Amino acid sequence: MAEISEENRALRSLVAIYRQLSGLAAQDADLGTVTQLVAERAAATAVVISQKMGILAAAAPGESYPETARYAQDNLIHPRLTPALAEAASTRRVVRAPHPADRRALMVAPVVVGEQVTAYLLVLVPEGDGRGEELTEHAATICGVILGRDRVVAAAASEVRDDLVEGVLSGSARSEEETNRWAQHLGYDRDVDHRAVFVALAGPPGDTEQGRALVQRAAVATGRFFGAQAPGSIISVRDAEVVAVLAEPGGPAPSSPGRRSPDPATPPGSPGRRPPAPSPAGPAVRERSEGRASQLGGMCVQRIGALFPGVAVTVGVGGVCRQPVQIAGSYEEARRTAEATQRLGRHGAVVVFDELGVRRLLFQVPDVGQLRRFAREVLGGLGEEYLTTLRTYFRENNSPQRASRILHVHPNTVNYRIRRVAELTGHDLDSYRDRLAMQVALEILEALGDLP
Repeated sequence: MAEISEENRALRSLVAIYRQLSGLAAQDADLGTVTQLVAERAAATAVVISQKMGILAAAAPGESYPETARYAQDNLIHPRLTPALAEAASTRRVVRAPHPADRRALMVAPVVVGEQVTAYLLVLVPEGDGRGEELTEHAATICGVILGRDRVVAAAASEVRDDLVEGVLSGSARSEEETNRWAQHLGYDRDVDHRAVFVALAGPPGDTEQGRALVQRAAVATGRFFGAQAPGSIISVRDAEVVAVLAEPGGPAPSSPGRRSPDPATPPGSPGRRPPAPSPAGPAVRERSEGRASQLGGMCVQRIGALFPGVAVTVGVGGVCRQPVQIAGSYEEARRTAEATQRLGRHGAVVVFDELGVRRLLFQVPDVGQLRRFAREVLGGLGEEYLTTLRTYFRENNSPQRASRILHVHPNTVNYRIRRVAELTGHDLDSYRDRLAMQVALEILEALGDLP
């Protein structure tokens, strides 16, 4: 009779724990609440671990979380546990694991979300406790419900954020006030200048499923790179491209609402502006040496190029923006710059829209062959020495003296080479139209990466 009474008490206690656990599923409870309840009501140590045996939650009667987690790490999580985890995952049932440290039994249950085992619940119960398996199984079910709910909430939040990002980038809001609200939800700081960065990714030649999968992995890695290097940035990851709106501390302020500062008065190659220098770090080509967005773009090219050798990375950087309504303009500039640079075959380049000058017009020509034919017709078969001299001569405002200092030759040598250029090409450098044609041809060769 006493045995029956004891069994009834144990059964009632188990039913009470079941009810409490089931109630947690309907509340805003987390894994820590589940493990705490199991620990208190069953006098057991309860631990939830991930697939890689990382501790997600832990509780034990009268013990703090750090103490319980340390005990679990030292005594429960070890290589001998691996077969029990594998068996629990395959059978979807509770498995009794060996625990030689004392006379308690270690129950291992899979935490299933949908069709996947995403975690495991470990419950260390006193030896001979008949409630161990049933309690562990039910608690694991509740853990699965909580993780599934968290996953749904996270997915919904991620989808909402993605929609807001796309809305800000596309400028699809119905009003400036709505754009401001969207940007505020995304954490955009209106007191700091920003630039949009567009990363275009291209896989190995040939449209194969393996190549597309490689590009998608590279896109995810690119998003993580910007997230780690610039926390809080607005980031959008697509199949073969990544967009990041990055803070640009110390940059010039926009000149008027809705637009950025005007284009530089002197385009690349004009007097008073240094010619762009190649990046010292590997194959990435920098079109400007300053600016956080362009620096991170260069780092991204190096990083993704090292992780995914078969993927070509091209980066376009848009103009400065501060007000949220300006983001769409910066994004469009970055996108057009990256796609045009990619079309020109300049893989591994980081190109800043503000620095393009006349090349903005050249990038609009869809047929790269036409650009090359024009440059060839204008400059003929000029060799490296003549091309370098002509470019330097133009950049130094037709000054043989300044050009000679840069080229480390005598001014007479510059004059001689310029005369030979005129003879070889048939162009008159005193003619405005001829000079313009030759300057445009040089810009084409530089944009295509064909200049020495």
